[in-house]
Amino acid sequence: MKTHGNTILMTGGGSGIGEALAHRFHDRGDTVIIAGRRQEALDRAAKGRERIHTALLDVEDIAAVDAFAKKIIADFPALNILFNNAGIMKFEDLTGRRDLSDAEATLAINVLGPIRLTNALIDHLVDQPDAVIVNVTSGLAFVPLVATPTYSATKAAMHSYTVSLRTQLEGKVEVIELAPPGVQTDLTPGQANRPGYMPLDAFADAVAAQFAQHPTPSEILVDEVMDFRQAERRGKFDETLEMLTKRAAEQRKAG
Repeated sequence: MKTHGNTILMTGGGSGIGEALAHRFHDRGDTVIIAGRRQEALDRAAKGRERIHTALLDVEDIAAVDAFAKKIIADFPALNILFNNAGIMKFEDLTGRRDLSDAEATLAINVLGPIRLTNALIDHLVDQPDAVIVNVTSGLAFVPLVATPTYSATKAAMHSYTVSLRTQLEGKVEVIELAPPGVQTDLTPGQANRPGYMPLDAFADAVAAQFAQHPTPSEILVDEVMDFRQAERRGKFDETLEMLTKRAAEQRKAG
């Protein structure tokens, strides 16, 4: 991945990890299009940075994704990096019959969204020099947070999908997986200030440093996520799952 001069499409770029990374890529010399559902948030994230552009996108809307991709290619023909970052996370109780709206929305945004957008842009990206697709998964792809079962499952699915995508696109498009730990963002209520979660700026700085490496790692992993990524390999899956489940229950009880 080039260390400057890229044109990057960042979904979920109006807040959290997407916004923080968009700022860092912009400040190193890239052009960034941040996409999301709320124009107000996008405008705030782009303020004061001349090479950050905004675009409205709802990845749940199938027709909108294709129309969006055509417009982005027309407006930014140098687009060479797709950063699939948009996602939602919902707590779910599986112990009884329930409304599946949250689960279905999580699947639509976290899995079908990046698959559809990648599909809509793949022909363009294959023809671009230095093309890259980055899929944001999670440490929970490797050890699930049982209180967010569908979210964890979507991230495991995207990890697997990214492996297949990387293999099929070898020699054509570089494919990178970014798997964050728990980061202090507004992904869930209270998370932005939750003790034990990685501060957003520290996370973004560590990630930006890895993206600046040559060659760029195929997996971007900060130290704080390694216990999850390597839990099964180290024979500590059950132990890590128990620890995560207990800690999350305590945090939710504390509010």
